[in-house]
Order: sequence, then structure tokens, then C-alpha cells
Amino acid sequence: MPTRLNKYISESGVCSRREADRFIEQGNVLINGKRANIGDQVTSKDRVSVNGNIIEPRAEEDAVYIAYNKPPGIISTTDTGIKDNIIRAIKHSVRIFPIGRLDRDSQGLILLTSNGDIVNKILRAGNKHEKEYIVMVDKPINDLFIEGMANGVPIGAP
Repeated sequence: MPTRLNKYISESGVCSRREADRFIEQGNVLINGKRANIGDQVTSKDRVSVNGNIIEPRAEEDAVYIAYNKPPGIISTTDTGIKDNIIRAIKHSVRIFPIGRLDRDSQGLILLTSNGDIVNKILRAGNKHEKEYIVMVDKPINDLFIEGMANGVPIGAP
């Protein structure tokens, strides 16, 4: 069954789908020796190379799943430009993604995986998965606090 090229590249662990699109646009991706285009589809019979390296997607059974007790001070982002990111804290050899987010000051269980499909299925709003959080706070809960929390909490560096 054909797969979109950027997904195929992402599943190999080389980079994200967006980064794969950039490699394709820059002409750094070949399918069977020919320059690839955005939106191309490939099958397991195709030979795909990125930056001169032949790639293959990882088998589903090779996916990595990690349960991590995130301490305060770690930011649940894959952005390597942010010093205290969760990926640097875990130091796993395989490219992984957090399934959800906890802000910098939060502590608690967060799941990470190399399986980008499951991340998208869980996090996409259109899939309407209910999320429940148990939160302890160190200040009085009033209407202003509740309104602020309902509007979202920034998770990045201050």
C-alpha cells in the first residue's frame, strides 16, 4: 500500500514530516534514483534515499514507548534549541516524541514514543479523546486563576 513520502521518511527516524518536506523541496530526496516531489507516494519496493543515505521505515514492533516521570524544570518539547527539553533529558538513542505536554514547572507522568502515528491519533483534537488531569496548586483557586488556566499555560522557556 502506498505511503506519502514525508511519512515514510519520518517513520525511518531520520526527521519529522515537516523536515522531510524541506529535504524534498531542497532536492535531497531520491526515489529509485530520481528526484522526489512533495506529495509523492512510495511502497516497500521503492528505494528511497535522504541526503545520500538509503532509508527504510522502522517496523511497527520496533517502536519505542517510554513512561517518564518528568521533573520540574524540564520542558516537554522536541525543540533542541531549548536547553532543558525533554529529549535532551531522556537521552534516548531513537528519535522520540512526547505524547502531550506538561509545562516547565509541572511534575508527572508523560509518555513518549517513536511511533508518530499514535502521537497524532492521541493528540489531534478531531479525534476527541478526553484528557483528565489531577492538579495540585500552591495558591488559592479563585475565578481569575480558573480563567487563566482555561486559557492555557505557556510551556516554553520564560
